[in-house]
Formats: sequence, C-alpha cells, structure tokens
Amino acid sequence: MKEHEVIISLASNENQEANLDKAREQLTQLLTEVHFTSAIWTEPVNTSRKEPYLNQLCKGTTAFGEGLLCEVLKETEKRIGRIKNEDGIVVIDLDLLEYDGQRHHLRDWSRDYVMKLIEELD
Repeated sequence: MKEHEVIISLASNENQEANLDKAREQLTQLLTEVHFTSAIWTEPVNTSRKEPYLNQLCKGTTAFGEGLLCEVLKETEKRIGRIKNEDGIVVIDLDLLEYDGQRHHLRDWSRDYVMKLIEELD
C-alpha cells in the first residue's frame, strides 16, 4: 500500500493548548512518521473575536486517499468538539495543506506562521 506524504495545519482559538493536545494525540494515531512543529500564537484575522489562535503544523504519512483523509480530519474535529456556526469560536481546525506535494488552502501558505513553521519541517 502506497504511503502519501501530508502536511496538516492545526489551529484553535478556544481552550487552545488542550485542544491542540487532543488533535496531536488523534493525528499521532492517524498518521505514521509524524512530526509536529512548535506552536505559535497569532492574532485573529477576519473575525470579531479577539481570542488569539494557537497554530501548529504536522507532517506525516498515510495510506488514506486524499478525499478519505479530509473526511477523517473533519470527523476528528467533531470528536474534539468543533461544531458549525460557532460564532467565531474555533475549537479545532485541521486543514490538509499538502498531499503528495500538491498544495491546498493556498491562502494559508502566505500566512507568516505557516512560512515560519514550514521551515521546521524541512
């Protein structure tokens, strides 16, 4: 079975450290050869909420196809406590940034924290 290289971003602006801990635990069970960057606090963008975000990147490998991996990430968010229409509260956000070299969430790649943290994965 082919292993696919992935990069996933983690973010939370509610109970940030505990929710990133839960996400790391889930991703460690979901992926192999898992590496996490350090976590960086950032100010919120495009929201009325003032709570800072805690952001981190994860690199690993998976046998899951891209679509299935995205579904599993959304299910993982729900398990940790994310619900829709949260009024700016992001309990956890897990986004697939890269799958086998194919970039996704292109706007995120220009964010300062992504550019800084991606260096930790190289």
